[in-house]
Amino acid sequence: MENFTINEMQEMQRALQDKYKDIWETISPEIGQNKLLWMIGEIGEVIDIIKKHGGESVCQDVNLRASLVEELADVLMYYNDVMLCYGITPDELKRSYTEKLKKNMN
Repeated sequence: MENFTINEMQEMQRALQDKYKDIWETISPEIGQNKLLWMIGEIGEVIDIIKKHGGESVCQDVNLRASLVEELADVLMYYNDVMLCYGITPDELKRSYTEKLKKNMN
């Protein structure tokens, strides 16, 4: 399988947001905080799976692993919503990530 890029995720997220534009909150800086809070909730669901079943079980049990990956996908969906709300581009993120990595490596 090929790499799954942030560009692809954002395209998919834009399509999802467009499909539900009349139902869901709009993508805008004013809504970014809400998206962050929803993302934190999804992170909590990831943590709950690991706390309840343990790391080894999550790695070995096919159903638990599927649940974990699904919740991580939810986290990434909200993560991309946050980026879209604030107009953060994949290039911007890459630059910042690279700079932060260099700083941490030193």
